[in-house]
Amino acid sequence: ACPAGPPTEEGFFYDIKLTNGTSVSLTDLKDLEARTAKIVKSKQKFVRYELLKEEAMEMFKYNKYKLDIISRKVPDGGRCTAYQCGPLIDLCRGPHVPHTGVVKAFSVHKTSSSYWKGDCKQDALQRVYGISFPDKKRLKDYETWIEEAKLRDHRNIGKEQEFFMFHPLSPGSCFFLPHGAIVYNRLVEMLRREYRLRRYREVITPNLFNMRLWDISGHSAHYKENMFLFEEKYDDKTKREGGEEAADAAGAKEEISSHKDACETFGLKPMNCPGHCLIFASKTRSYRELPLRLADFGVLHRNELAGALSGLTRVRRFQQDDAHIFCALSDVQKEISDVLEFVGTIYSRFNLDYHVCLSTRPEKFVGSVEKWDMAEKQLEDALNAHERPWQLKPGDGAFYGPKIDITGAD
Repeated sequence: ACPAGPPTEEGFFYDIKLTNGTSVSLTDLKDLEARTAKIVKSKQKFVRYELLKEEAMEMFKYNKYKLDIISRKVPDGGRCTAYQCGPLIDLCRGPHVPHTGVVKAFSVHKTSSSYWKGDCKQDALQRVYGISFPDKKRLKDYETWIEEAKLRDHRNIGKEQEFFMFHPLSPGSCFFLPHGAIVYNRLVEMLRREYRLRRYREVITPNLFNMRLWDISGHSAHYKENMFLFEEKYDDKTKREGGEEAADAAGAKEEISSHKDACETFGLKPMNCPGHCLIFASKTRSYRELPLRLADFGVLHRNELAGALSGLTRVRRFQQDDAHIFCALSDVQKEISDVLEFVGTIYSRFNLDYHVCLSTRPEKFVGSVEKWDMAEKQLEDALNAHERPWQLKPGDGAFYGPKIDITGAD
């Protein structure tokens, strides 16, 4: 069965599930390239089909993964497209090159594990990665670049120069060694200076929160599966000594249950937003306090899939130069413009290039459409005033609001 395979910035991948529990091994990659070379030589045409949802369901009735995609992505009475190349026909938006002969250079370079829809509770799949070029020289240049990148891989450099290490007894959690701690602390000191220049005020917030906070913020419904959770059991004595005080501190109005074996769920924070909101709401605020800019270097935990962990770029335990700004509606555009200037200052200091995107309202969101439209307009105006090219990413915003995504490249 062939579930899905989109293009990426570095080629493409295809998720597969072979029969009888077999898989594609590294020794199979050259055979795949040889078969591809024959397909390229035969100049097989790409033929486009436009199908009604019912026709697509009938065409792919043998493949449960395709049926799932069609049922979720294509509305009733709607249409989708499929492409045929030789004996293969698959769902695809297109467009494609006219025929396979246009592909002059092709490489299948690695495999990895994955899950259907990225959910570890779904079927386990195998992901095969490839890339193609219009000529062999570009493929050779790409392969040379990949080899050079391996020499600069931070995972290797970090180990060789004793900056950091990882250990299977705490997966996805970095141990900063003495050399790495020096670099880390210098970065934090630099950022603290920049925060002070911009009148941010640093705070330190707890790592552990009662899940009622995440229910209030809406994160429970959208992010609970990515949190580290545990339950705290308490008896009558525990309730008397701390339970009621904890409930009051969390802003809960209901009383703690009097059942002897009651328990409550707590979670390690995956982000600082709700904690900073608690600080802001801890007393009556005057407009004279605005804008209130809170900075936080606190520890965050996210329950990333084991197969997704990768050096310092994808971890379960991390710290970031995180901040939240509470301001009047009339100050939003100026504050966003100042943040964009802040980002440019830090990135340029490390000679890092970056691109900017505006991510707008997703299918599932909280709040009114009117407020979303207003927030998106504020961000758009700030981006236009910043005079840096940006792209629109429709439907890619967070469930609680639109966002400006800043992606750096070294």
